[in-house]
Amino acid sequence: MRLNGEIYDGEEGEEERQKLVVGYALTLKKKKSFLQPKFERLACNKGILFVAIDLSRPLSDQGPFDLILHKLSGKDWCQIIEDYRQTNPEVTVLDPPDAIRHLYNRQSMLQDVVDLNLSDFHGKVGVPRQMVITKDPLSIPDKVIKAGLKLPLVAKPLVVDGSTKSHELFLAYDQFSLSELEPPLVLQEFVNHGGVLFKIYIVGDAIKVVRRFSLPNVSKCELAKVAGVFPLPRVSSAAACADDADLDPGIAELPPQPLLERLAKELRHRLGLQLFNIDMIREHGTRDIFYVIDINYFPGYGKMPDYEEIFTDFLLSFVQSKYKKRPVA
Repeated sequence: MRLNGEIYDGEEGEEERQKLVVGYALTLKKKKSFLQPKFERLACNKGILFVAIDLSRPLSDQGPFDLILHKLSGKDWCQIIEDYRQTNPEVTVLDPPDAIRHLYNRQSMLQDVVDLNLSDFHGKVGVPRQMVITKDPLSIPDKVIKAGLKLPLVAKPLVVDGSTKSHELFLAYDQFSLSELEPPLVLQEFVNHGGVLFKIYIVGDAIKVVRRFSLPNVSKCELAKVAGVFPLPRVSSAAACADDADLDPGIAELPPQPLLERLAKELRHRLGLQLFNIDMIREHGTRDIFYVIDINYFPGYGKMPDYEEIFTDFLLSFVQSKYKKRPVA
């Protein structure tokens, strides 16, 4: 039983303080997918308590917290969290708003990958050629020709704000149909990858890779016959999992672990984030040429195998360094 922030377990009078109090500010959808009953039970058994942050009250009046998990958008919330970090440096905030903001723009989110050199780690990691269009859709065909981008092109909204619209993707087979798109957007060369995408989940030092079905290869013959811009399905759903499918080993083989570990370590450092996932593809016909096509903050961890144990261990890693006994109220 828990009274006044304390936990009583065993014989009456035996008292054990909660090891880690985690305040969370999540959308209802994110809360449902993340704080699943199995996860909450496991965390509770390990001494982790999740407490919902009341957005109608000042954050400084709530808690005390050892750690804050959040995924809300908006300038007001970002300012609240930033102010709280300044006045409560002993509380770990996952993750800092300034660092998260880096992933709200599809142009800036991949720049850190461009700057990496991982050629000595069992593979090469790059970013498909891309360009940003901020206005005037009628000028897109000419800009694509001048930039030398090769068709087909994947069109993505420039800003990632958590809305359904920000996740709408299109595949353009001819340059003239590009004028039908609505800027601001990013145009990214489509790389044939055998219809398989690797979702690489990062939780601190932990890495988990899941295969997802993706778009099939586009042949030169198909490119010559097809015209227009077509919406693309999302591949984040668990139904799109390709882990148990009978696939060509050259397509299904996971990226080398040393490469993933170095990539995750470098991006954690450069992005200043602990919780994110990387969407990566292997160029079809190669074994060691990979492309990062997207990075997402605080993804749907509920779809990651064994996320309960991985996330619980991650949170417990903060106990030793962050927890300080508080006086009994």
